Amino acid sequence: MTLRALLLVTLLSTPVHAQMDPSTAALNAAQMLEQASVSLTGADSARDRVRALTKTIQAYEAGLTAMREGLRRAATREAQLTAELHSREKDIAQLLGVLQTIETTAPPVLMLHPSGPLGSARAGMMLSEVAPGLNARAQALALDLQEVQTLRQLQQSASETLTEGLSGVQTARTELSKAIADRTDLPRRFVEDPVRTAILISSTETLEGFASGLSEISEGEIAEINADVADRKGQIDLPAQGILLHRAGETDAAGVKRPGVVLGTRPRAIVTSPTAATIRYRGPLLDLGNLVILEPQPGLLFVFSGLQEVYGNPGQVIPEGTPVGLMPGETPEIGAILSTSSDGTGTDRSETLYIEVRQENSPVDPESWFRTDKDG
Repeated sequence: MTLRALLLVTLLSTPVHAQMDPSTAALNAAQMLEQASVSLTGADSARDRVRALTKTIQAYEAGLTAMREGLRRAATREAQLTAELHSREKDIAQLLGVLQTIETTAPPVLMLHPSGPLGSARAGMMLSEVAPGLNARAQALALDLQEVQTLRQLQQSASETLTEGLSGVQTARTELSKAIADRTDLPRRFVEDPVRTAILISSTETLEGFASGLSEISEGEIAEINADVADRKGQIDLPAQGILLHRAGETDAAGVKRPGVVLGTRPRAIVTSPTAATIRYRGPLLDLGNLVILEPQPGLLFVFSGLQEVYGNPGQVIPEGTPVGLMPGETPEIGAILSTSSDGTGTDRSETLYIEVRQENSPVDPESWFRTDKDG
């Protein structure tokens, strides 16, 4: 039985109040992955193929995240139920013994009592009071056993869905790289001079020094723009799905304090421009690895570092949501995902995206610009 069919049967057989459970979460995730697959098929004919593929990858990432969470909750719930059933083994055995005795005893014998009719009446009254309780306990036990069985089938059936989802997102990433390479419709504010860029990189030792010299890397003057994102200050979405690991000024895993924030992402997560912006630089720099520097408005820079692949060219003006890179790492195998689905500690977000915001060439707290209260 497929995951989707299994969960539909489960939902139809469970009470309304019990439908916000791990099975439902996994069903929702399966539907998200199915919709992402449909989007991938339609991306080939989309007018803006880059945008269509970007949304498809984000849909796959959201679906895989939801699937992992659903499986984690399923594994946790199964372990909880199994432990409860083990701890109640004695009570369950007694209950089953009583029910079997009642079921196998002939009705005429049940009506007889050594004390005569009065004893039989009293026994009948006691039995009428006990029977509903026994019945309720039996029904509760049956539901628990059914839920354990469903959760186990859910985890066994998830492998196929995860395989399709991981294959789909990998295909979408490959297609996205091709679509970006083929794109020719973006306006440009300037053209990068590679010689000047190399000289600037070799002569600077800090991000501040490099940022202050960005105007030197162009061939000729950089066209002015009137962009303004001040009205979105504090409400701009983060550039990737992830969790906040370190705030500005906190010591990171390397023991270094930086003015930016560190976002934990999953391997190969897509990074997009959170606003319309000009690409001022992209490539390796200092000890920051591959980075992208975006200029949403004059005097304001968003720096995203720690990427493996970077997209676009300096000088291009890109719309909001345009992909600017992919995080490094290897997509985990199905077995690894299933074995860690009960972890729930965020250790699967093994890659780190460093985000720094510079205003008039001075660092400011990125949380004054970005929304960091959303779970990714």
